[in-house]
Amino acid sequence: MALTTHEVARLAALARIALSDEELAKLAPQLDVILDAVAQVTEVAGDDVPPMSHALPLTNVFRADEVRLSLPAEAVLAGAPSVEDDRFRVPRILGDEQ
Repeated sequence: MALTTHEVARLAALARIALSDEELAKLAPQLDVILDAVAQVTEVAGDDVPPMSHALPLTNVFRADEVRLSLPAEAVLAGAPSVEDDRFRVPRILGDEQ
């Protein structure tokens, strides 16, 4: 089933993409090729093939969380431009109504 330029224009309108008539005429057959390729993939996958999100198994590349000593609060606050009650002092961004 070939996509018509009217269907491509409707999809473009839904995506809020402005396309000229020439672009619609060029994109319709290209999108049709893409849809045919997707249809072929769905035909290949049988009931014995489990659905997957990735072709290769994923592994976590982050390091393990370890408790370590951190800087003392005095050393961290020493570089702050403004400190109040042992905390960073920052300008208020919300008004009184919040």
